[in-house]
Amino acid sequence: MSKTKEKEAKSSEPAAPAAPPRLRTKYENEVSGQVAEKFGRANPMSRPRLEKIVISVNMGRHLENNKLPANVKDTITGTLTSISGQKPIVIKAKKSVSNFKVREGAETSAMVTLRRDRMWHFLDRLINLATPRIKDFRGLKTKGFDGGGNYSMGLVEQGVFPEIDMARTNFTHGMNINFCFSNSNPEVSRFVLEELGMPFAKKESKN
Repeated sequence: MSKTKEKEAKSSEPAAPAAPPRLRTKYENEVSGQVAEKFGRANPMSRPRLEKIVISVNMGRHLENNKLPANVKDTITGTLTSISGQKPIVIKAKKSVSNFKVREGAETSAMVTLRRDRMWHFLDRLINLATPRIKDFRGLKTKGFDGGGNYSMGLVEQGVFPEIDMARTNFTHGMNINFCFSNSNPEVSRFVLEELGMPFAKKESKN
């Protein structure tokens, strides 16, 4: 067989399936069973499920005459695309707010919603690559849970993600990250995230 035909034959072969996300596999094989044992949820359908992760950046403070400078918008949307692998959507104000000098239709935030494999891959990178790069990091706050077990956290700069080259950015910005659960509560969601490796701050022992 000629080299050309050999290359064509190889290119026509189906690509090998990508490996499943590491943390999804850990949840299904280990954490789900631990939840059943610890919280008495023998029925798999009653156990918590991480439905989505929502990453958002507020852009309203950068408005100039109710317009968003192109470099600001490009930097923020570029950050979200780089860390999520997904193009964000830009959200416009639904009504005018005079106290914040925002008019209806102004671009005030950018957001990306991650589900399925992209969600699990992002969570893995957040836990193992981003949080260790936070300056003076002492653990994530545990007060960010709501009654339904959803967890919210914030980052003050995008540079904690290795995908971002701060030498090429125009300015530093933070972001909010929301973890949305179903069939959960604060205690159960915290247990799941901790077992997956989320570095929550430890309670200091009293002497």
